[in-house]
Amino acid sequence: MPLLEISEVSKNYGAVAAVNGVSLSVGEGELFALLGPSGCGKTTLLRLIAGFERPGAGRVLIDGSDVTEMPPYRRPVNMMFQSYALFPHLDVAGNIAFGLKQEGMERRRREARVAEMLALVQMADYARRRPHELSGGQKQRVALARALAKMPKLLLLDEPLAALDRKLREETRLELIGIQERVGTSFVFVTHDQEEALGMASRIAVMERGRVAQLGTAAEIYERPNSRFVADFVGAVNLFEGVVAGSALKVSGIGTPIPLPPPVDFPEGAVVALAVRPEKLQLSYERPDGIVIGATAASINYQGGVSIIHLTTTTGHPLKAQMPSMAAAAFEHGVTVWAGWDPADAVVLRQ
Repeated sequence: MPLLEISEVSKNYGAVAAVNGVSLSVGEGELFALLGPSGCGKTTLLRLIAGFERPGAGRVLIDGSDVTEMPPYRRPVNMMFQSYALFPHLDVAGNIAFGLKQEGMERRRREARVAEMLALVQMADYARRRPHELSGGQKQRVALARALAKMPKLLLLDEPLAALDRKLREETRLELIGIQERVGTSFVFVTHDQEEALGMASRIAVMERGRVAQLGTAAEIYERPNSRFVADFVGAVNLFEGVVAGSALKVSGIGTPIPLPPPVDFPEGAVVALAVRPEKLQLSYERPDGIVIGATAASINYQGGVSIIHLTTTTGHPLKAQMPSMAAAAFEHGVTVWAGWDPADAVVLRQ
């Protein structure tokens, strides 16, 4: 039995369907991501799970119990808000203890739980500091400790790393994964950051216009997207649009048909797109065997260990290739190259 089960849940605001017939489940101890652009319904879905919103249709079950009509305070759930929402008049220990005190937990047990949470997030030395005396990363840890203090079966996190700078996000991402593994609580977190979802989640639900566009592991979604939207939203991608001609794709402006990866189960004349990730694109000065397209290097974007080479085909089609910066150094702005890929590395997408 899954810990969280969402069955055909919908939520409308007037004529706008914020969440539209969503069904998914989250297992015990899972780190689950709701990923999507602004306005796709991911935060609304999180609030429906928490009980801050009521669905117009469908059911929400937690640990086998229907909580659809249950108020937030009665659900075995806690939520960590994007703003952290720490009480400015309370110190770190007081913030963590607040919910426990409201529940009437006996003082000695409460103090022991606070000490346990402070140790978990490595904030024991900051117990008497006020929120204004903390850095962004420290506030994030206190908010997490407060959310975990009540030992919820399910913890909901709304853009938990959004307020942190890039370096701190990467460090905190690893800390969150480690804490989640130690406590064993199921986490459901909302993010619009593809890198964050791919690097943290055991499974991801990519949302588009209130629906789940694709559900799977990070590798499944990145390597085998099921739609043009998912391919384009999750990571960078090269797209070739055309019509199926036998076992190949005829692309306007590219004279040679591009072989499709087997099995080809699209009817003759079907309009599809072929997706190739930038790191799968191979560049060479000498024309190799297999799939090749002539292109010119328009710019080279150095990013430390890797570089992105932006190319333009002879017919004006934009391409991106990603490779180690040492290998990219062999190519210069304005040079003509051959771009190719292994057919098995491409994915055919219905329009």
